[in-house]
Amino acid sequence: MQKLKNTIVPLEGKKIAIICDWIKDWWGAEQVLANFIEFFPEADIFTSVFFQDNNPIFSGKKITTSFIQKIPILNKSHKLALNLRPLAFESFDLSSYDIVISSSSAESKWVITKPETLHIVYCHTPTRYFWSHYHEYLNMMEFGGILNFIWKKLAPKIIHSLRQWDFLAAQRANFFIANSKNTASRISKYYDRKSKVIYPPVNISEFKLEENKDDFYLYVWRCIPYKKFDLIVDAFNQNWKKIILVTNTDNKLYKKLKAKSKSNITWKLNISRKETTKLFEKAKAFLFPVEEDFWIVPLEAQASWTPVIALKKWWVLETVIDKKTWIFFEKQTINSLNKAIKDFEKLKFDYKNIRKHAQNFNKKIFKENILNFIIEKLENK
Repeated sequence: MQKLKNTIVPLEGKKIAIICDWIKDWWGAEQVLANFIEFFPEADIFTSVFFQDNNPIFSGKKITTSFIQKIPILNKSHKLALNLRPLAFESFDLSSYDIVISSSSAESKWVITKPETLHIVYCHTPTRYFWSHYHEYLNMMEFGGILNFIWKKLAPKIIHSLRQWDFLAAQRANFFIANSKNTASRISKYYDRKSKVIYPPVNISEFKLEENKDDFYLYVWRCIPYKKFDLIVDAFNQNWKKIILVTNTDNKLYKKLKAKSKSNITWKLNISRKETTKLFEKAKAFLFPVEEDFWIVPLEAQASWTPVIALKKWWVLETVIDKKTWIFFEKQTINSLNKAIKDFEKLKFDYKNIRKHAQNFNKKIFKENILNFIIEKLENK
């Protein structure tokens, strides 16, 4: 990390726009967005749809949504609106902006800017349902009934066309920032673009230090197929250990898994951030059973002195210390996960070292890296 350069002169008078795919739920990408808003408080925000009216982070901000916002049903499902999303992002008039920052895991990088505008994409992942996880998404549609059938018939042709559009749109940006080395390799593979790795931030000060842990495990996320809530329910139905599952997704999968959960499994739906943070602090371990490009939540657990039991794949291999802050399991199977839990319970962790490791991802480091990157590109433009 380099010392932060003088930001007054390079950014003075610059008009900045922040672009994001959608603003609906509140997960890792939205936390990165919140940091961009804090770093650039005068920036305007553009997004396909906005459903965070009561969130104080957006109070007083100029937020421009696309025409999709006004279309019932489609405004709540970006997958159903796929054919409209290119038009939505290309319709934004960004001609008056000096700097455009796209926080993108999907189509927000598709915006069109003037040649003199500096457009930087902070990429959480190349669009998963076009590229790395296309077949997985195709086989786990959540629309229900006849819509699933229709989508599976139409998807190959639609996605083929959109995949070409996604590649071409990725060539418009001046520079890419990747949220992990794994994401950087995908940006190179799918977009043929180089990128600089800047890990997302953790707001360390939000989490209290709690060494006296309670007797439960914890998992927090959206209850959708690839997040592997089913694996956790099956594993804990077998091992009878206590676990708390937190989600804000009240869907068919959530209802199905809750119904089959034994009494040792507790579900919490739509609880507050404060309540979730308290669970981080008291859990004996946090579970991370998925293949992800990067995810802030396990690092938030570490900021709470809580170790993590994680699938041994992708970005976790870049950022963890095995058996010091995390313990791994090899496969997404009940036996592999339960073996890791047994191994975990035989180990002793230095909680202070877990918290210390999380400090490597604090907001101050992220801010300095982002601002230095922008200033360097402005100076060399």
